[in-house]
Amino acid sequence: MFIKVLGSAAGGGFPQWNCNCANCSGLRNGTIQAQARTQSSIIVSDNGEDWVLCNASPDISQQIAHTPELNKKGVLRGTAIGSIILTDSQIDHTTGLLSLREGCPHQVWCTPEVHADLTSGFPIFTMLQHWNGGLQHHGLTPLEPFRVDVCRNLQFTAIPILSNAPPYSPYRDRPLPGHNVALFIENTANGQTLLYAPGLGEPDAVIMPCLEKADCLLIDGTVWQDDELLATGVGKNTGKAMGHLALAEEHGLMALLASLPAQRKILIHINNTNPILNEQSPQRQYLTQQGIEVSWDGMAIHLQENAS
Repeated sequence: MFIKVLGSAAGGGFPQWNCNCANCSGLRNGTIQAQARTQSSIIVSDNGEDWVLCNASPDISQQIAHTPELNKKGVLRGTAIGSIILTDSQIDHTTGLLSLREGCPHQVWCTPEVHADLTSGFPIFTMLQHWNGGLQHHGLTPLEPFRVDVCRNLQFTAIPILSNAPPYSPYRDRPLPGHNVALFIENTANGQTLLYAPGLGEPDAVIMPCLEKADCLLIDGTVWQDDELLATGVGKNTGKAMGHLALAEEHGLMALLASLPAQRKILIHINNTNPILNEQSPQRQYLTQQGIEVSWDGMAIHLQENAS
């Protein structure tokens, strides 16, 4: 299985355009060792030539421009993106669909709850009907395996996760199971497995079997501590209120990852305030000691045969 990280940051990217927190100002001034990051999205493939886009970041145009694998040779216009899967209806995972309008129609897979938000509160599906057929919606049902139009060896299963619905959803603070899903991806030709979970509010009995089974975890690393936004002075929301499990809490993500057998444990969707972005920080060094990786834009992950 081939996986490539297009964007590794949470909403706003890093540095965030209007933020002068220690990380953002440090990166701009060159006083910390860190890499700029765009907003989170990945592509996956079973052959390295045809790709499935998982979430469409607001930075998708820039990401495609820096990803040679998506340059489809021999056509006047087009990319190697054959299908698109959305894990939620959040702005930082869906706005990129607007930038892809010149390439419509696109085959887009999402739950009924996500489709409802994207035809009402944030009506991307409705707007893009005006561009050559727009977005062709394919419904998916949580916990039911499905395949998309390309990469037929890849089987996807949407796993409901405890997180939140976006502010424009009528289900904000009372989400339904289909509002937020992780993707359990299996290459049925050789058994390689990936769990992609850029949002994870709380591990429960539904997601735990996938966390325990996956060869590779590409998982939510939004905040180091639950009150990080308040502590850094940039906001009031807690990680939990935004639907993210903090890394360093007593029963946080690091404790969870320590109990899991995955060969690779990689963090994605990292907020600009998170101290792990500073590659010389004690927090980053501690992650390295624990065998936990921090993804970066352009990171390529190739799961070998018989990985499990």
